[in-house]
Amino acid sequence: MLGTQRAQSTPQHSTRSGREVVFCFSYLTWQGCVRAGGFHSEARLAQTLVEHERVERALICNTIRSLPRKLAADLRDRARGEGETGRFPTSERAGLLEPVRLRRREPASIGGVERAIAVYDRALREGARRSGLAEPVVITSHPLLAGFADFAWARSVTFYATDDWSAYPPARRWWPAYRESYARVRERGRRVGAVSQALLERIAPDGPSAVIANGLEPGEWVGAAQPPSWVEQLPRPLLLYAGTLDSRLDVARLLDLARTRPDAGIVLVGPLVEPEHLEPLRAAANIVIRPPLGRRELTGLVRSADVGIIPHVRSALTEAMSPLKLYEYLGGGLPVVAGDLAPMRGVDERVLLVPDGQGYAAAVDTALELGHTPEERRLAFVEASSWRARHDRLLDLALS
Repeated sequence: MLGTQRAQSTPQHSTRSGREVVFCFSYLTWQGCVRAGGFHSEARLAQTLVEHERVERALICNTIRSLPRKLAADLRDRARGEGETGRFPTSERAGLLEPVRLRRREPASIGGVERAIAVYDRALREGARRSGLAEPVVITSHPLLAGFADFAWARSVTFYATDDWSAYPPARRWWPAYRESYARVRERGRRVGAVSQALLERIAPDGPSAVIANGLEPGEWVGAAQPPSWVEQLPRPLLLYAGTLDSRLDVARLLDLARTRPDAGIVLVGPLVEPEHLEPLRAAANIVIRPPLGRRELTGLVRSADVGIIPHVRSALTEAMSPLKLYEYLGGGLPVVAGDLAPMRGVDERVLLVPDGQGYAAAVDTALELGHTPEERRLAFVEASSWRARHDRLLDLALS
């Protein structure tokens, strides 16, 4: 059973202009994105829709949660004093919808997903109606909503695909449902904006589509760099990986790099999702694993490093992603050394690709010779890769 809690919503009237947008997160909430610093691609899009002049009305929809879990999360936020911090900026043109359900676990069978998404769809339709939206455009990053939901109440549906969920190991139980959803996206002729060409080809939409890579917030990459104080204690050159620490990292190649360049400091910064996978790295004296940083410290760390590294293994997941860290390294002026994966190709000539089976040390030496990007060129890259430019392309696709 599913219901809707409309904690904050837009006034009950409609411009009926075709420029009303309902955006549905994948498995995120507005409040969670704010707590995490708002840097996730979906969070960036939600913020853009709230402010963009091409959008007259926006309804931002949190992922559906069980009612007990939502109430528990609300109590936890209030206890931590985070309730006000994560409050949605309700206005005449923007509101927040918070769907809830009674059952805690999401079904994984095709039939179970169909039933759950049908109820989810009705909750979204009712939330849009209560907010006064008439035939809005829907943009969703939810991989099951994108294909399974009927969305008969919407003028059009665009799937903003930020990852290939059908290749994400922790979601293995839902892989068949994700693949079925992709098939239904094709059958329904829905629009797709994917973060990489490989992901777009995997979804293989029959409707309008575009590749819309991840981007940068220019304001984060100007002014003086403010790295964390512990950076001064690290050896140089400083080789940086900033991102989720899990099985996508090639531990063998990292260990080889640490042995080959014992003079270098190798810093891995981010949420430690699979500690057992990274455990062998703790034997290397020049590899440091650090917890996630706030945005100001992270951008400062990037700009103070010498080389950005992306030592990803080759997998269905890494072949389809658009690594945000790639754009952040380049936005910070770093040369980049990365495995030769499709999403790394053709972005910038300062991205040095390492073929499968080869070590990273030689490419790191070349990157160090390149040095930091001249400031004028760095800022030009930041502007050309802005989230605003990315979202303009997505709106071209969704609003046409």
